Amino acid sequence: MLKNFKITIEYDGTAYHGWQRQVDDPTIQGEIEKALMTMTGNPVTLTGSGRTDAGVHAFDQVANFLCRTGLDHTVFLKGLNSLLPKDIVITKCTQVSVKFHARYDVKSKSYHYRILNRNLPAAIFRQYAWHIPKKLDLEAMAGSLRYIIGTHDFKAFEGTGSPRASTIRSVMHADLEKVDDGYLVLKIQGNGFLRFMVRNIVGTLVDVGRGKITPHDFNNILLSKDRNLAGVTAPAHGLFLMQVNY
Repeated sequence: MLKNFKITIEYDGTAYHGWQRQVDDPTIQGEIEKALMTMTGNPVTLTGSGRTDAGVHAFDQVANFLCRTGLDHTVFLKGLNSLLPKDIVITKCTQVSVKFHARYDVKSKSYHYRILNRNLPAAIFRQYAWHIPKKLDLEAMAGSLRYIIGTHDFKAFEGTGSPRASTIRSVMHADLEKVDDGYLVLKIQGNGFLRFMVRNIVGTLVDVGRGKITPHDFNNILLSKDRNLAGVTAPAHGLFLMQVNY
């Protein structure tokens, strides 16, 4: 019997070359497919809600796989977690309609980007935040975010090689929160994201925070559709996929 399983995945992306399967390098998709092969005895293709780049982490990545099997979702949940490396955990597994598609059915995604804004770096959490020693202007950074709310052409914040038909995306929510001990968290939700889009937005926001550009300049960069005017691509290790909504 053909079954479709939906899984939710938490992973630390530090040791992986992103989500998408590669021939010679370890990836999240590749590791899970190897475990599925062990369990089913057949090649199984895993479809993710979208790609994450090398070094990016996830609390709530979603994927699905179709296979003919007598195993149920509880067996897959236990079995996959027994086979996977400790930095990849399947937190949920359910059987769903064969029509469900982890990528095509997505309504929105939420990402968080963490910045450590203090003089001293972190030892324990150094792999999960971008350390910026110079004090940032948080009010100016937060004020810049209002310009990306709504539907816009985000070409200025697009990385090269984006697999897309259009650079127009809708952002429903974006804010900057200051949390304990110098950490800042950019929270952003949208109906889809271009390659490096969140990281390029963060890099440009940091230029605002450093006083290199103003919030008005930030808006002009968005309107320009010119990637050369935007800031650096923020490091991957500060980015977390937090939630995929269907």
